[in-house]
Amino acid sequence: MQPAASVIIPHHNDADALTSCLQSLAACPERGQVEIIVVDNGPATLTPAFTRSFPDVRFFHQLQQGAALARNTGVQKARGHILIFTDSDCVVSPDFLSQAIAAGQAQDLTGGAVRLSTPPNQSPNAVQAFERVFAFNQRHYIEAKGFSVTANLVTNATVFRQVGPFRGGLSEDYDWCLRARAAGFSLHYRPEMVVHHPCRATWAQLQAKWRRITAETYGLHHSRQRGLLRWVGLAALMPLSILAHAPRVFRSPELSSPAERLAALRTLARLRLWRMAEMLRLMLRRKPANTG
Repeated sequence: MQPAASVIIPHHNDADALTSCLQSLAACPERGQVEIIVVDNGPATLTPAFTRSFPDVRFFHQLQQGAALARNTGVQKARGHILIFTDSDCVVSPDFLSQAIAAGQAQDLTGGAVRLSTPPNQSPNAVQAFERVFAFNQRHYIEAKGFSVTANLVTNATVFRQVGPFRGGLSEDYDWCLRARAAGFSLHYRPEMVVHHPCRATWAQLQAKWRRITAETYGLHHSRQRGLLRWVGLAALMPLSILAHAPRVFRSPELSSPAERLAALRTLARLRLWRMAEMLRLMLRRKPANTG
């Protein structure tokens, strides 16, 4: 029987997180209505023993590293009309599949909420405090910027065929959603469709995330007329953005103490100054970044 939907999950070298993701999907009452596709990308890291432990999941391998290419492979293998994208380090809510199937039946593109999680009974450190305030503001992404992150995005095969595949080396979720909207498709926010994403816990993890995002965003700017001039302007605004975004730290309900707010503010300043330097470094290379 053809599934109602296909859940597509790119994976790269994090079997423990993928296990939690697959277990959360298995707990959804609608699990029997969907197929789950995992695409291991880059050097293969999922062992035969691991794949045998999930006999109702379809596993594939994309040799080239990059989530965009892995998602494209998943779409090529999908048998369901509705396409549900999430990430291997996300844990879905129990009603996620019911919400996603309903969204796929009603809308062209739908983005759901991404809630940040930290280990239970543990106060957030400086990086986690920052992440709680600034990471995955899906409502703002969708309503103000016109895109949804692929950690929680639903569309269908008809839309995907018309828009075309994700493009690697760019902010693929931003690029793909903008192309979809330019093609006349509408994007909606569904706050009831929830996945949980762990907060990054170290500066190295946060830096790696923003190095990738900065390189992908540079790829978009590099391809546009006057893109480099705009890029320099954005880099110059990074120090000012510390002041502009500081009020969010003080108002955020995600933080519960002055110490947490101060820690988040320090991380905000450190990250924005590092991003300015990274943006200028990329520009001086004078070629589009290759993120894999």
